[in-house]
Order: sequence, then C-alpha cells, then structure tokens
Amino acid sequence: MHAPALSKTDAILPPRANRKVALLSILGFWAAYYVLNTIRMAIAGEDGQLLMLPKRAMVSVFGIALTLGLYALLRALEGRSVRVLLATAFAAAIPAAVAYGTCNYVVFHVMAPRETMMREMVHMQEKHVTVLSEITELAVSWYFFLAAWGVMYVALSYAARMALAERQAAQYRAQAQSAQLRALRYQINPHFLFNTLNSLSTMVLKGQNDEAEHMIGNLANFFRTSLTSDPAADQPLADEIEMQRLYLGIEQVRFPARLIVKVDVPEMLAPLPVPAMILQPLVENAIKHGVARSIQPVTITIRAHKQGAQLHLSVEDDAKAVSPAAPGGTGVGLTNVRERLAARFDGAASVSATHTAGGGFRVELAMPVPAMALVDG
Repeated sequence: MHAPALSKTDAILPPRANRKVALLSILGFWAAYYVLNTIRMAIAGEDGQLLMLPKRAMVSVFGIALTLGLYALLRALEGRSVRVLLATAFAAAIPAAVAYGTCNYVVFHVMAPRETMMREMVHMQEKHVTVLSEITELAVSWYFFLAAWGVMYVALSYAARMALAERQAAQYRAQAQSAQLRALRYQINPHFLFNTLNSLSTMVLKGQNDEAEHMIGNLANFFRTSLTSDPAADQPLADEIEMQRLYLGIEQVRFPARLIVKVDVPEMLAPLPVPAMILQPLVENAIKHGVARSIQPVTITIRAHKQGAQLHLSVEDDAKAVSPAAPGGTGVGLTNVRERLAARFDGAASVSATHTAGGGFRVELAMPVPAMALVDG
C-alpha cells in the first residue's frame, strides 16, 4: 500500500550508478588482468617473470587511474541523456587508450627491457615497425575494453534512473490511490449529514425537543470520531462497528418503533483492519430503503466472519412490506463501496448484493485478511 519514500537527495540530484559497484568493477578488471597475464606468461615459459611482476603492477595501477578518470567524467555528466553519456564514453576512451598504450610501451620496452624484449625491438626495427605504430596497436586493443567499461557504467546509470522512476511512479500511484480513497470517503458524510439535518428539522417543527437534543448529541459524537480518523486509512473492525452503532443510535431516534439493531461480530475478529466507514453506505441504504419504507419493524443485522484468508462483512435488513410511493435507490452507496474496495485492495475484494426471501436486502463484502492476522488467528 505504501510506496518507498523519496529522499530530498532524490528530488535534487540526478540518479547515479552505484558507486561501490562501479569502483569494484574497475579494481576487479585490473586485478584479473594482472593475475591472468602473470599466469599466461608463466605457462608460456617467458624468462624474467619475477622482474615482470612489478612492471605489470605499474601498468595496472596506471590503468586503474585512467579508468577512474573515465569514471569521474561520466559521473559528472550523469544528469545528461544516455546518448550524451555513450558518446562521452566512446570519445574519452580514445585518449585513455593512447595513454595506456604509451605507458605499457615505456614500462616494458624502455625501462630495463629484458633480453627477449630487446630481441623483439630489433625484430620490429628490421620490419620497420615504429614506436608510434606499436603504441597505436596497443591503444587500439585497449580502446575496446575502456569503451566497453564506459558502456557498462552508462548501463548502471540507466538502471539507477529506471529505479528512481519506478520509486516515483509507485509514490505517485500511492498518492493517487490515497486521493481517490479520500474522495470516495468524503462522499459519505455530506449525504448522511443532509438526512440527519432533515430529521432534526422535522423534530423541531413537531416540538420533539428531547429527541432532537439526543440526536444532536449522538451526531456530535459520530462526527467527532469520524473526522479525527484518516479517510484513507484502515481501522479496527471494532471501531468500525462502534461507528455504525453511533449512526444507528441517531436513526433509532427517528424510527424508535421501527428500527431494531443486531450485531453479530465475534470478539476474535475485532482487531482486524478494515477501511474506515466502509459499512456506512450499506447501513444508510438499509435505513433508507428498508426501515424508512417499511410499515412494520425492521431488523438491521451486521455480521462478520472469517473464511480462509477472507474477512466477510454483511449488512442485512428484513423489511417485508414497503410503501409503494417510496422512490427507488440510485446505487450510489454500493458503487461507492465497490470503488473504495477496488482502490484499497487492487481487485482482491468483492461486493455482492441480493434480495432475501422475505423481501429484505443483503450486501456482503469480502476482503483479504492481513497475513499477520492469519498467523495470529
């Protein structure tokens, strides 16, 4: 339900490749070069291997320094497009490869060369191979590695951008869902308040001041409780039932002889979280289309039970005879509940509504039970 929060750094700085991964890739390659080249030369039986170890270490350290320079350049440009980063990696790899080829040549051919190396140099001279062409050949062979490393870094940078984009998208989805839940929740209270104020007006006109005073007290308690909760949050089932008791207490003032309330909720289900005020439209509908239109007393029953990984809540009225002049419903309440459950549980909840055999109406909600509640239960 909750998306990963974006830090202030995410909002200000461009996303960057993982520094640790990038640096380890540099060290890993040059360490592999050092070890593999040493093994290859030993297998080939080249002379003076002990003398070559420090020289190979020198060019490896120089290679690390060059790759770190390429890393610093690309990291400084990470706010730019991927195309710019790739072009920079390919372009910067050229002077880096030339520098490495020069270093490699100087270290192995100029600084205290071995006898075999001197023979190779004489052979090169006989073939009119210049120092420049040798360095160029070394640069070309190493260019592709340095460019490949640059492409790898750009890929890491792109992955970082995608990760940030996914976090932002998740946060925006969560914010949109929260806004939708709030909007749906706030559709309930104005409708209820309108009905209650109408009833209060009727009581005052009829001189039923005591009943009106009692209803005002219940109304104040109801709104004090409902307005202090987050419209997009869940609340324990026990609190949801208590809210409906408050509401039905208000309606019992309106229909003292016609409204009977029954609540069948096992104590073990009381702590389970449910969307706040999710039963309110269903109870309102039972009053409006059952109690208000009935000639005889009507019992409204609120039930809850757990079936596997689902919590089932139902609101049912047993109205048998209704006034033929009463208008039909618009379906706003049921639509509201369906949309709230769809937004909250992403399609994992359901709503079913049926007429009962005696003429009443029953609505049942099924929603997932949190995994922790399943373990505890």
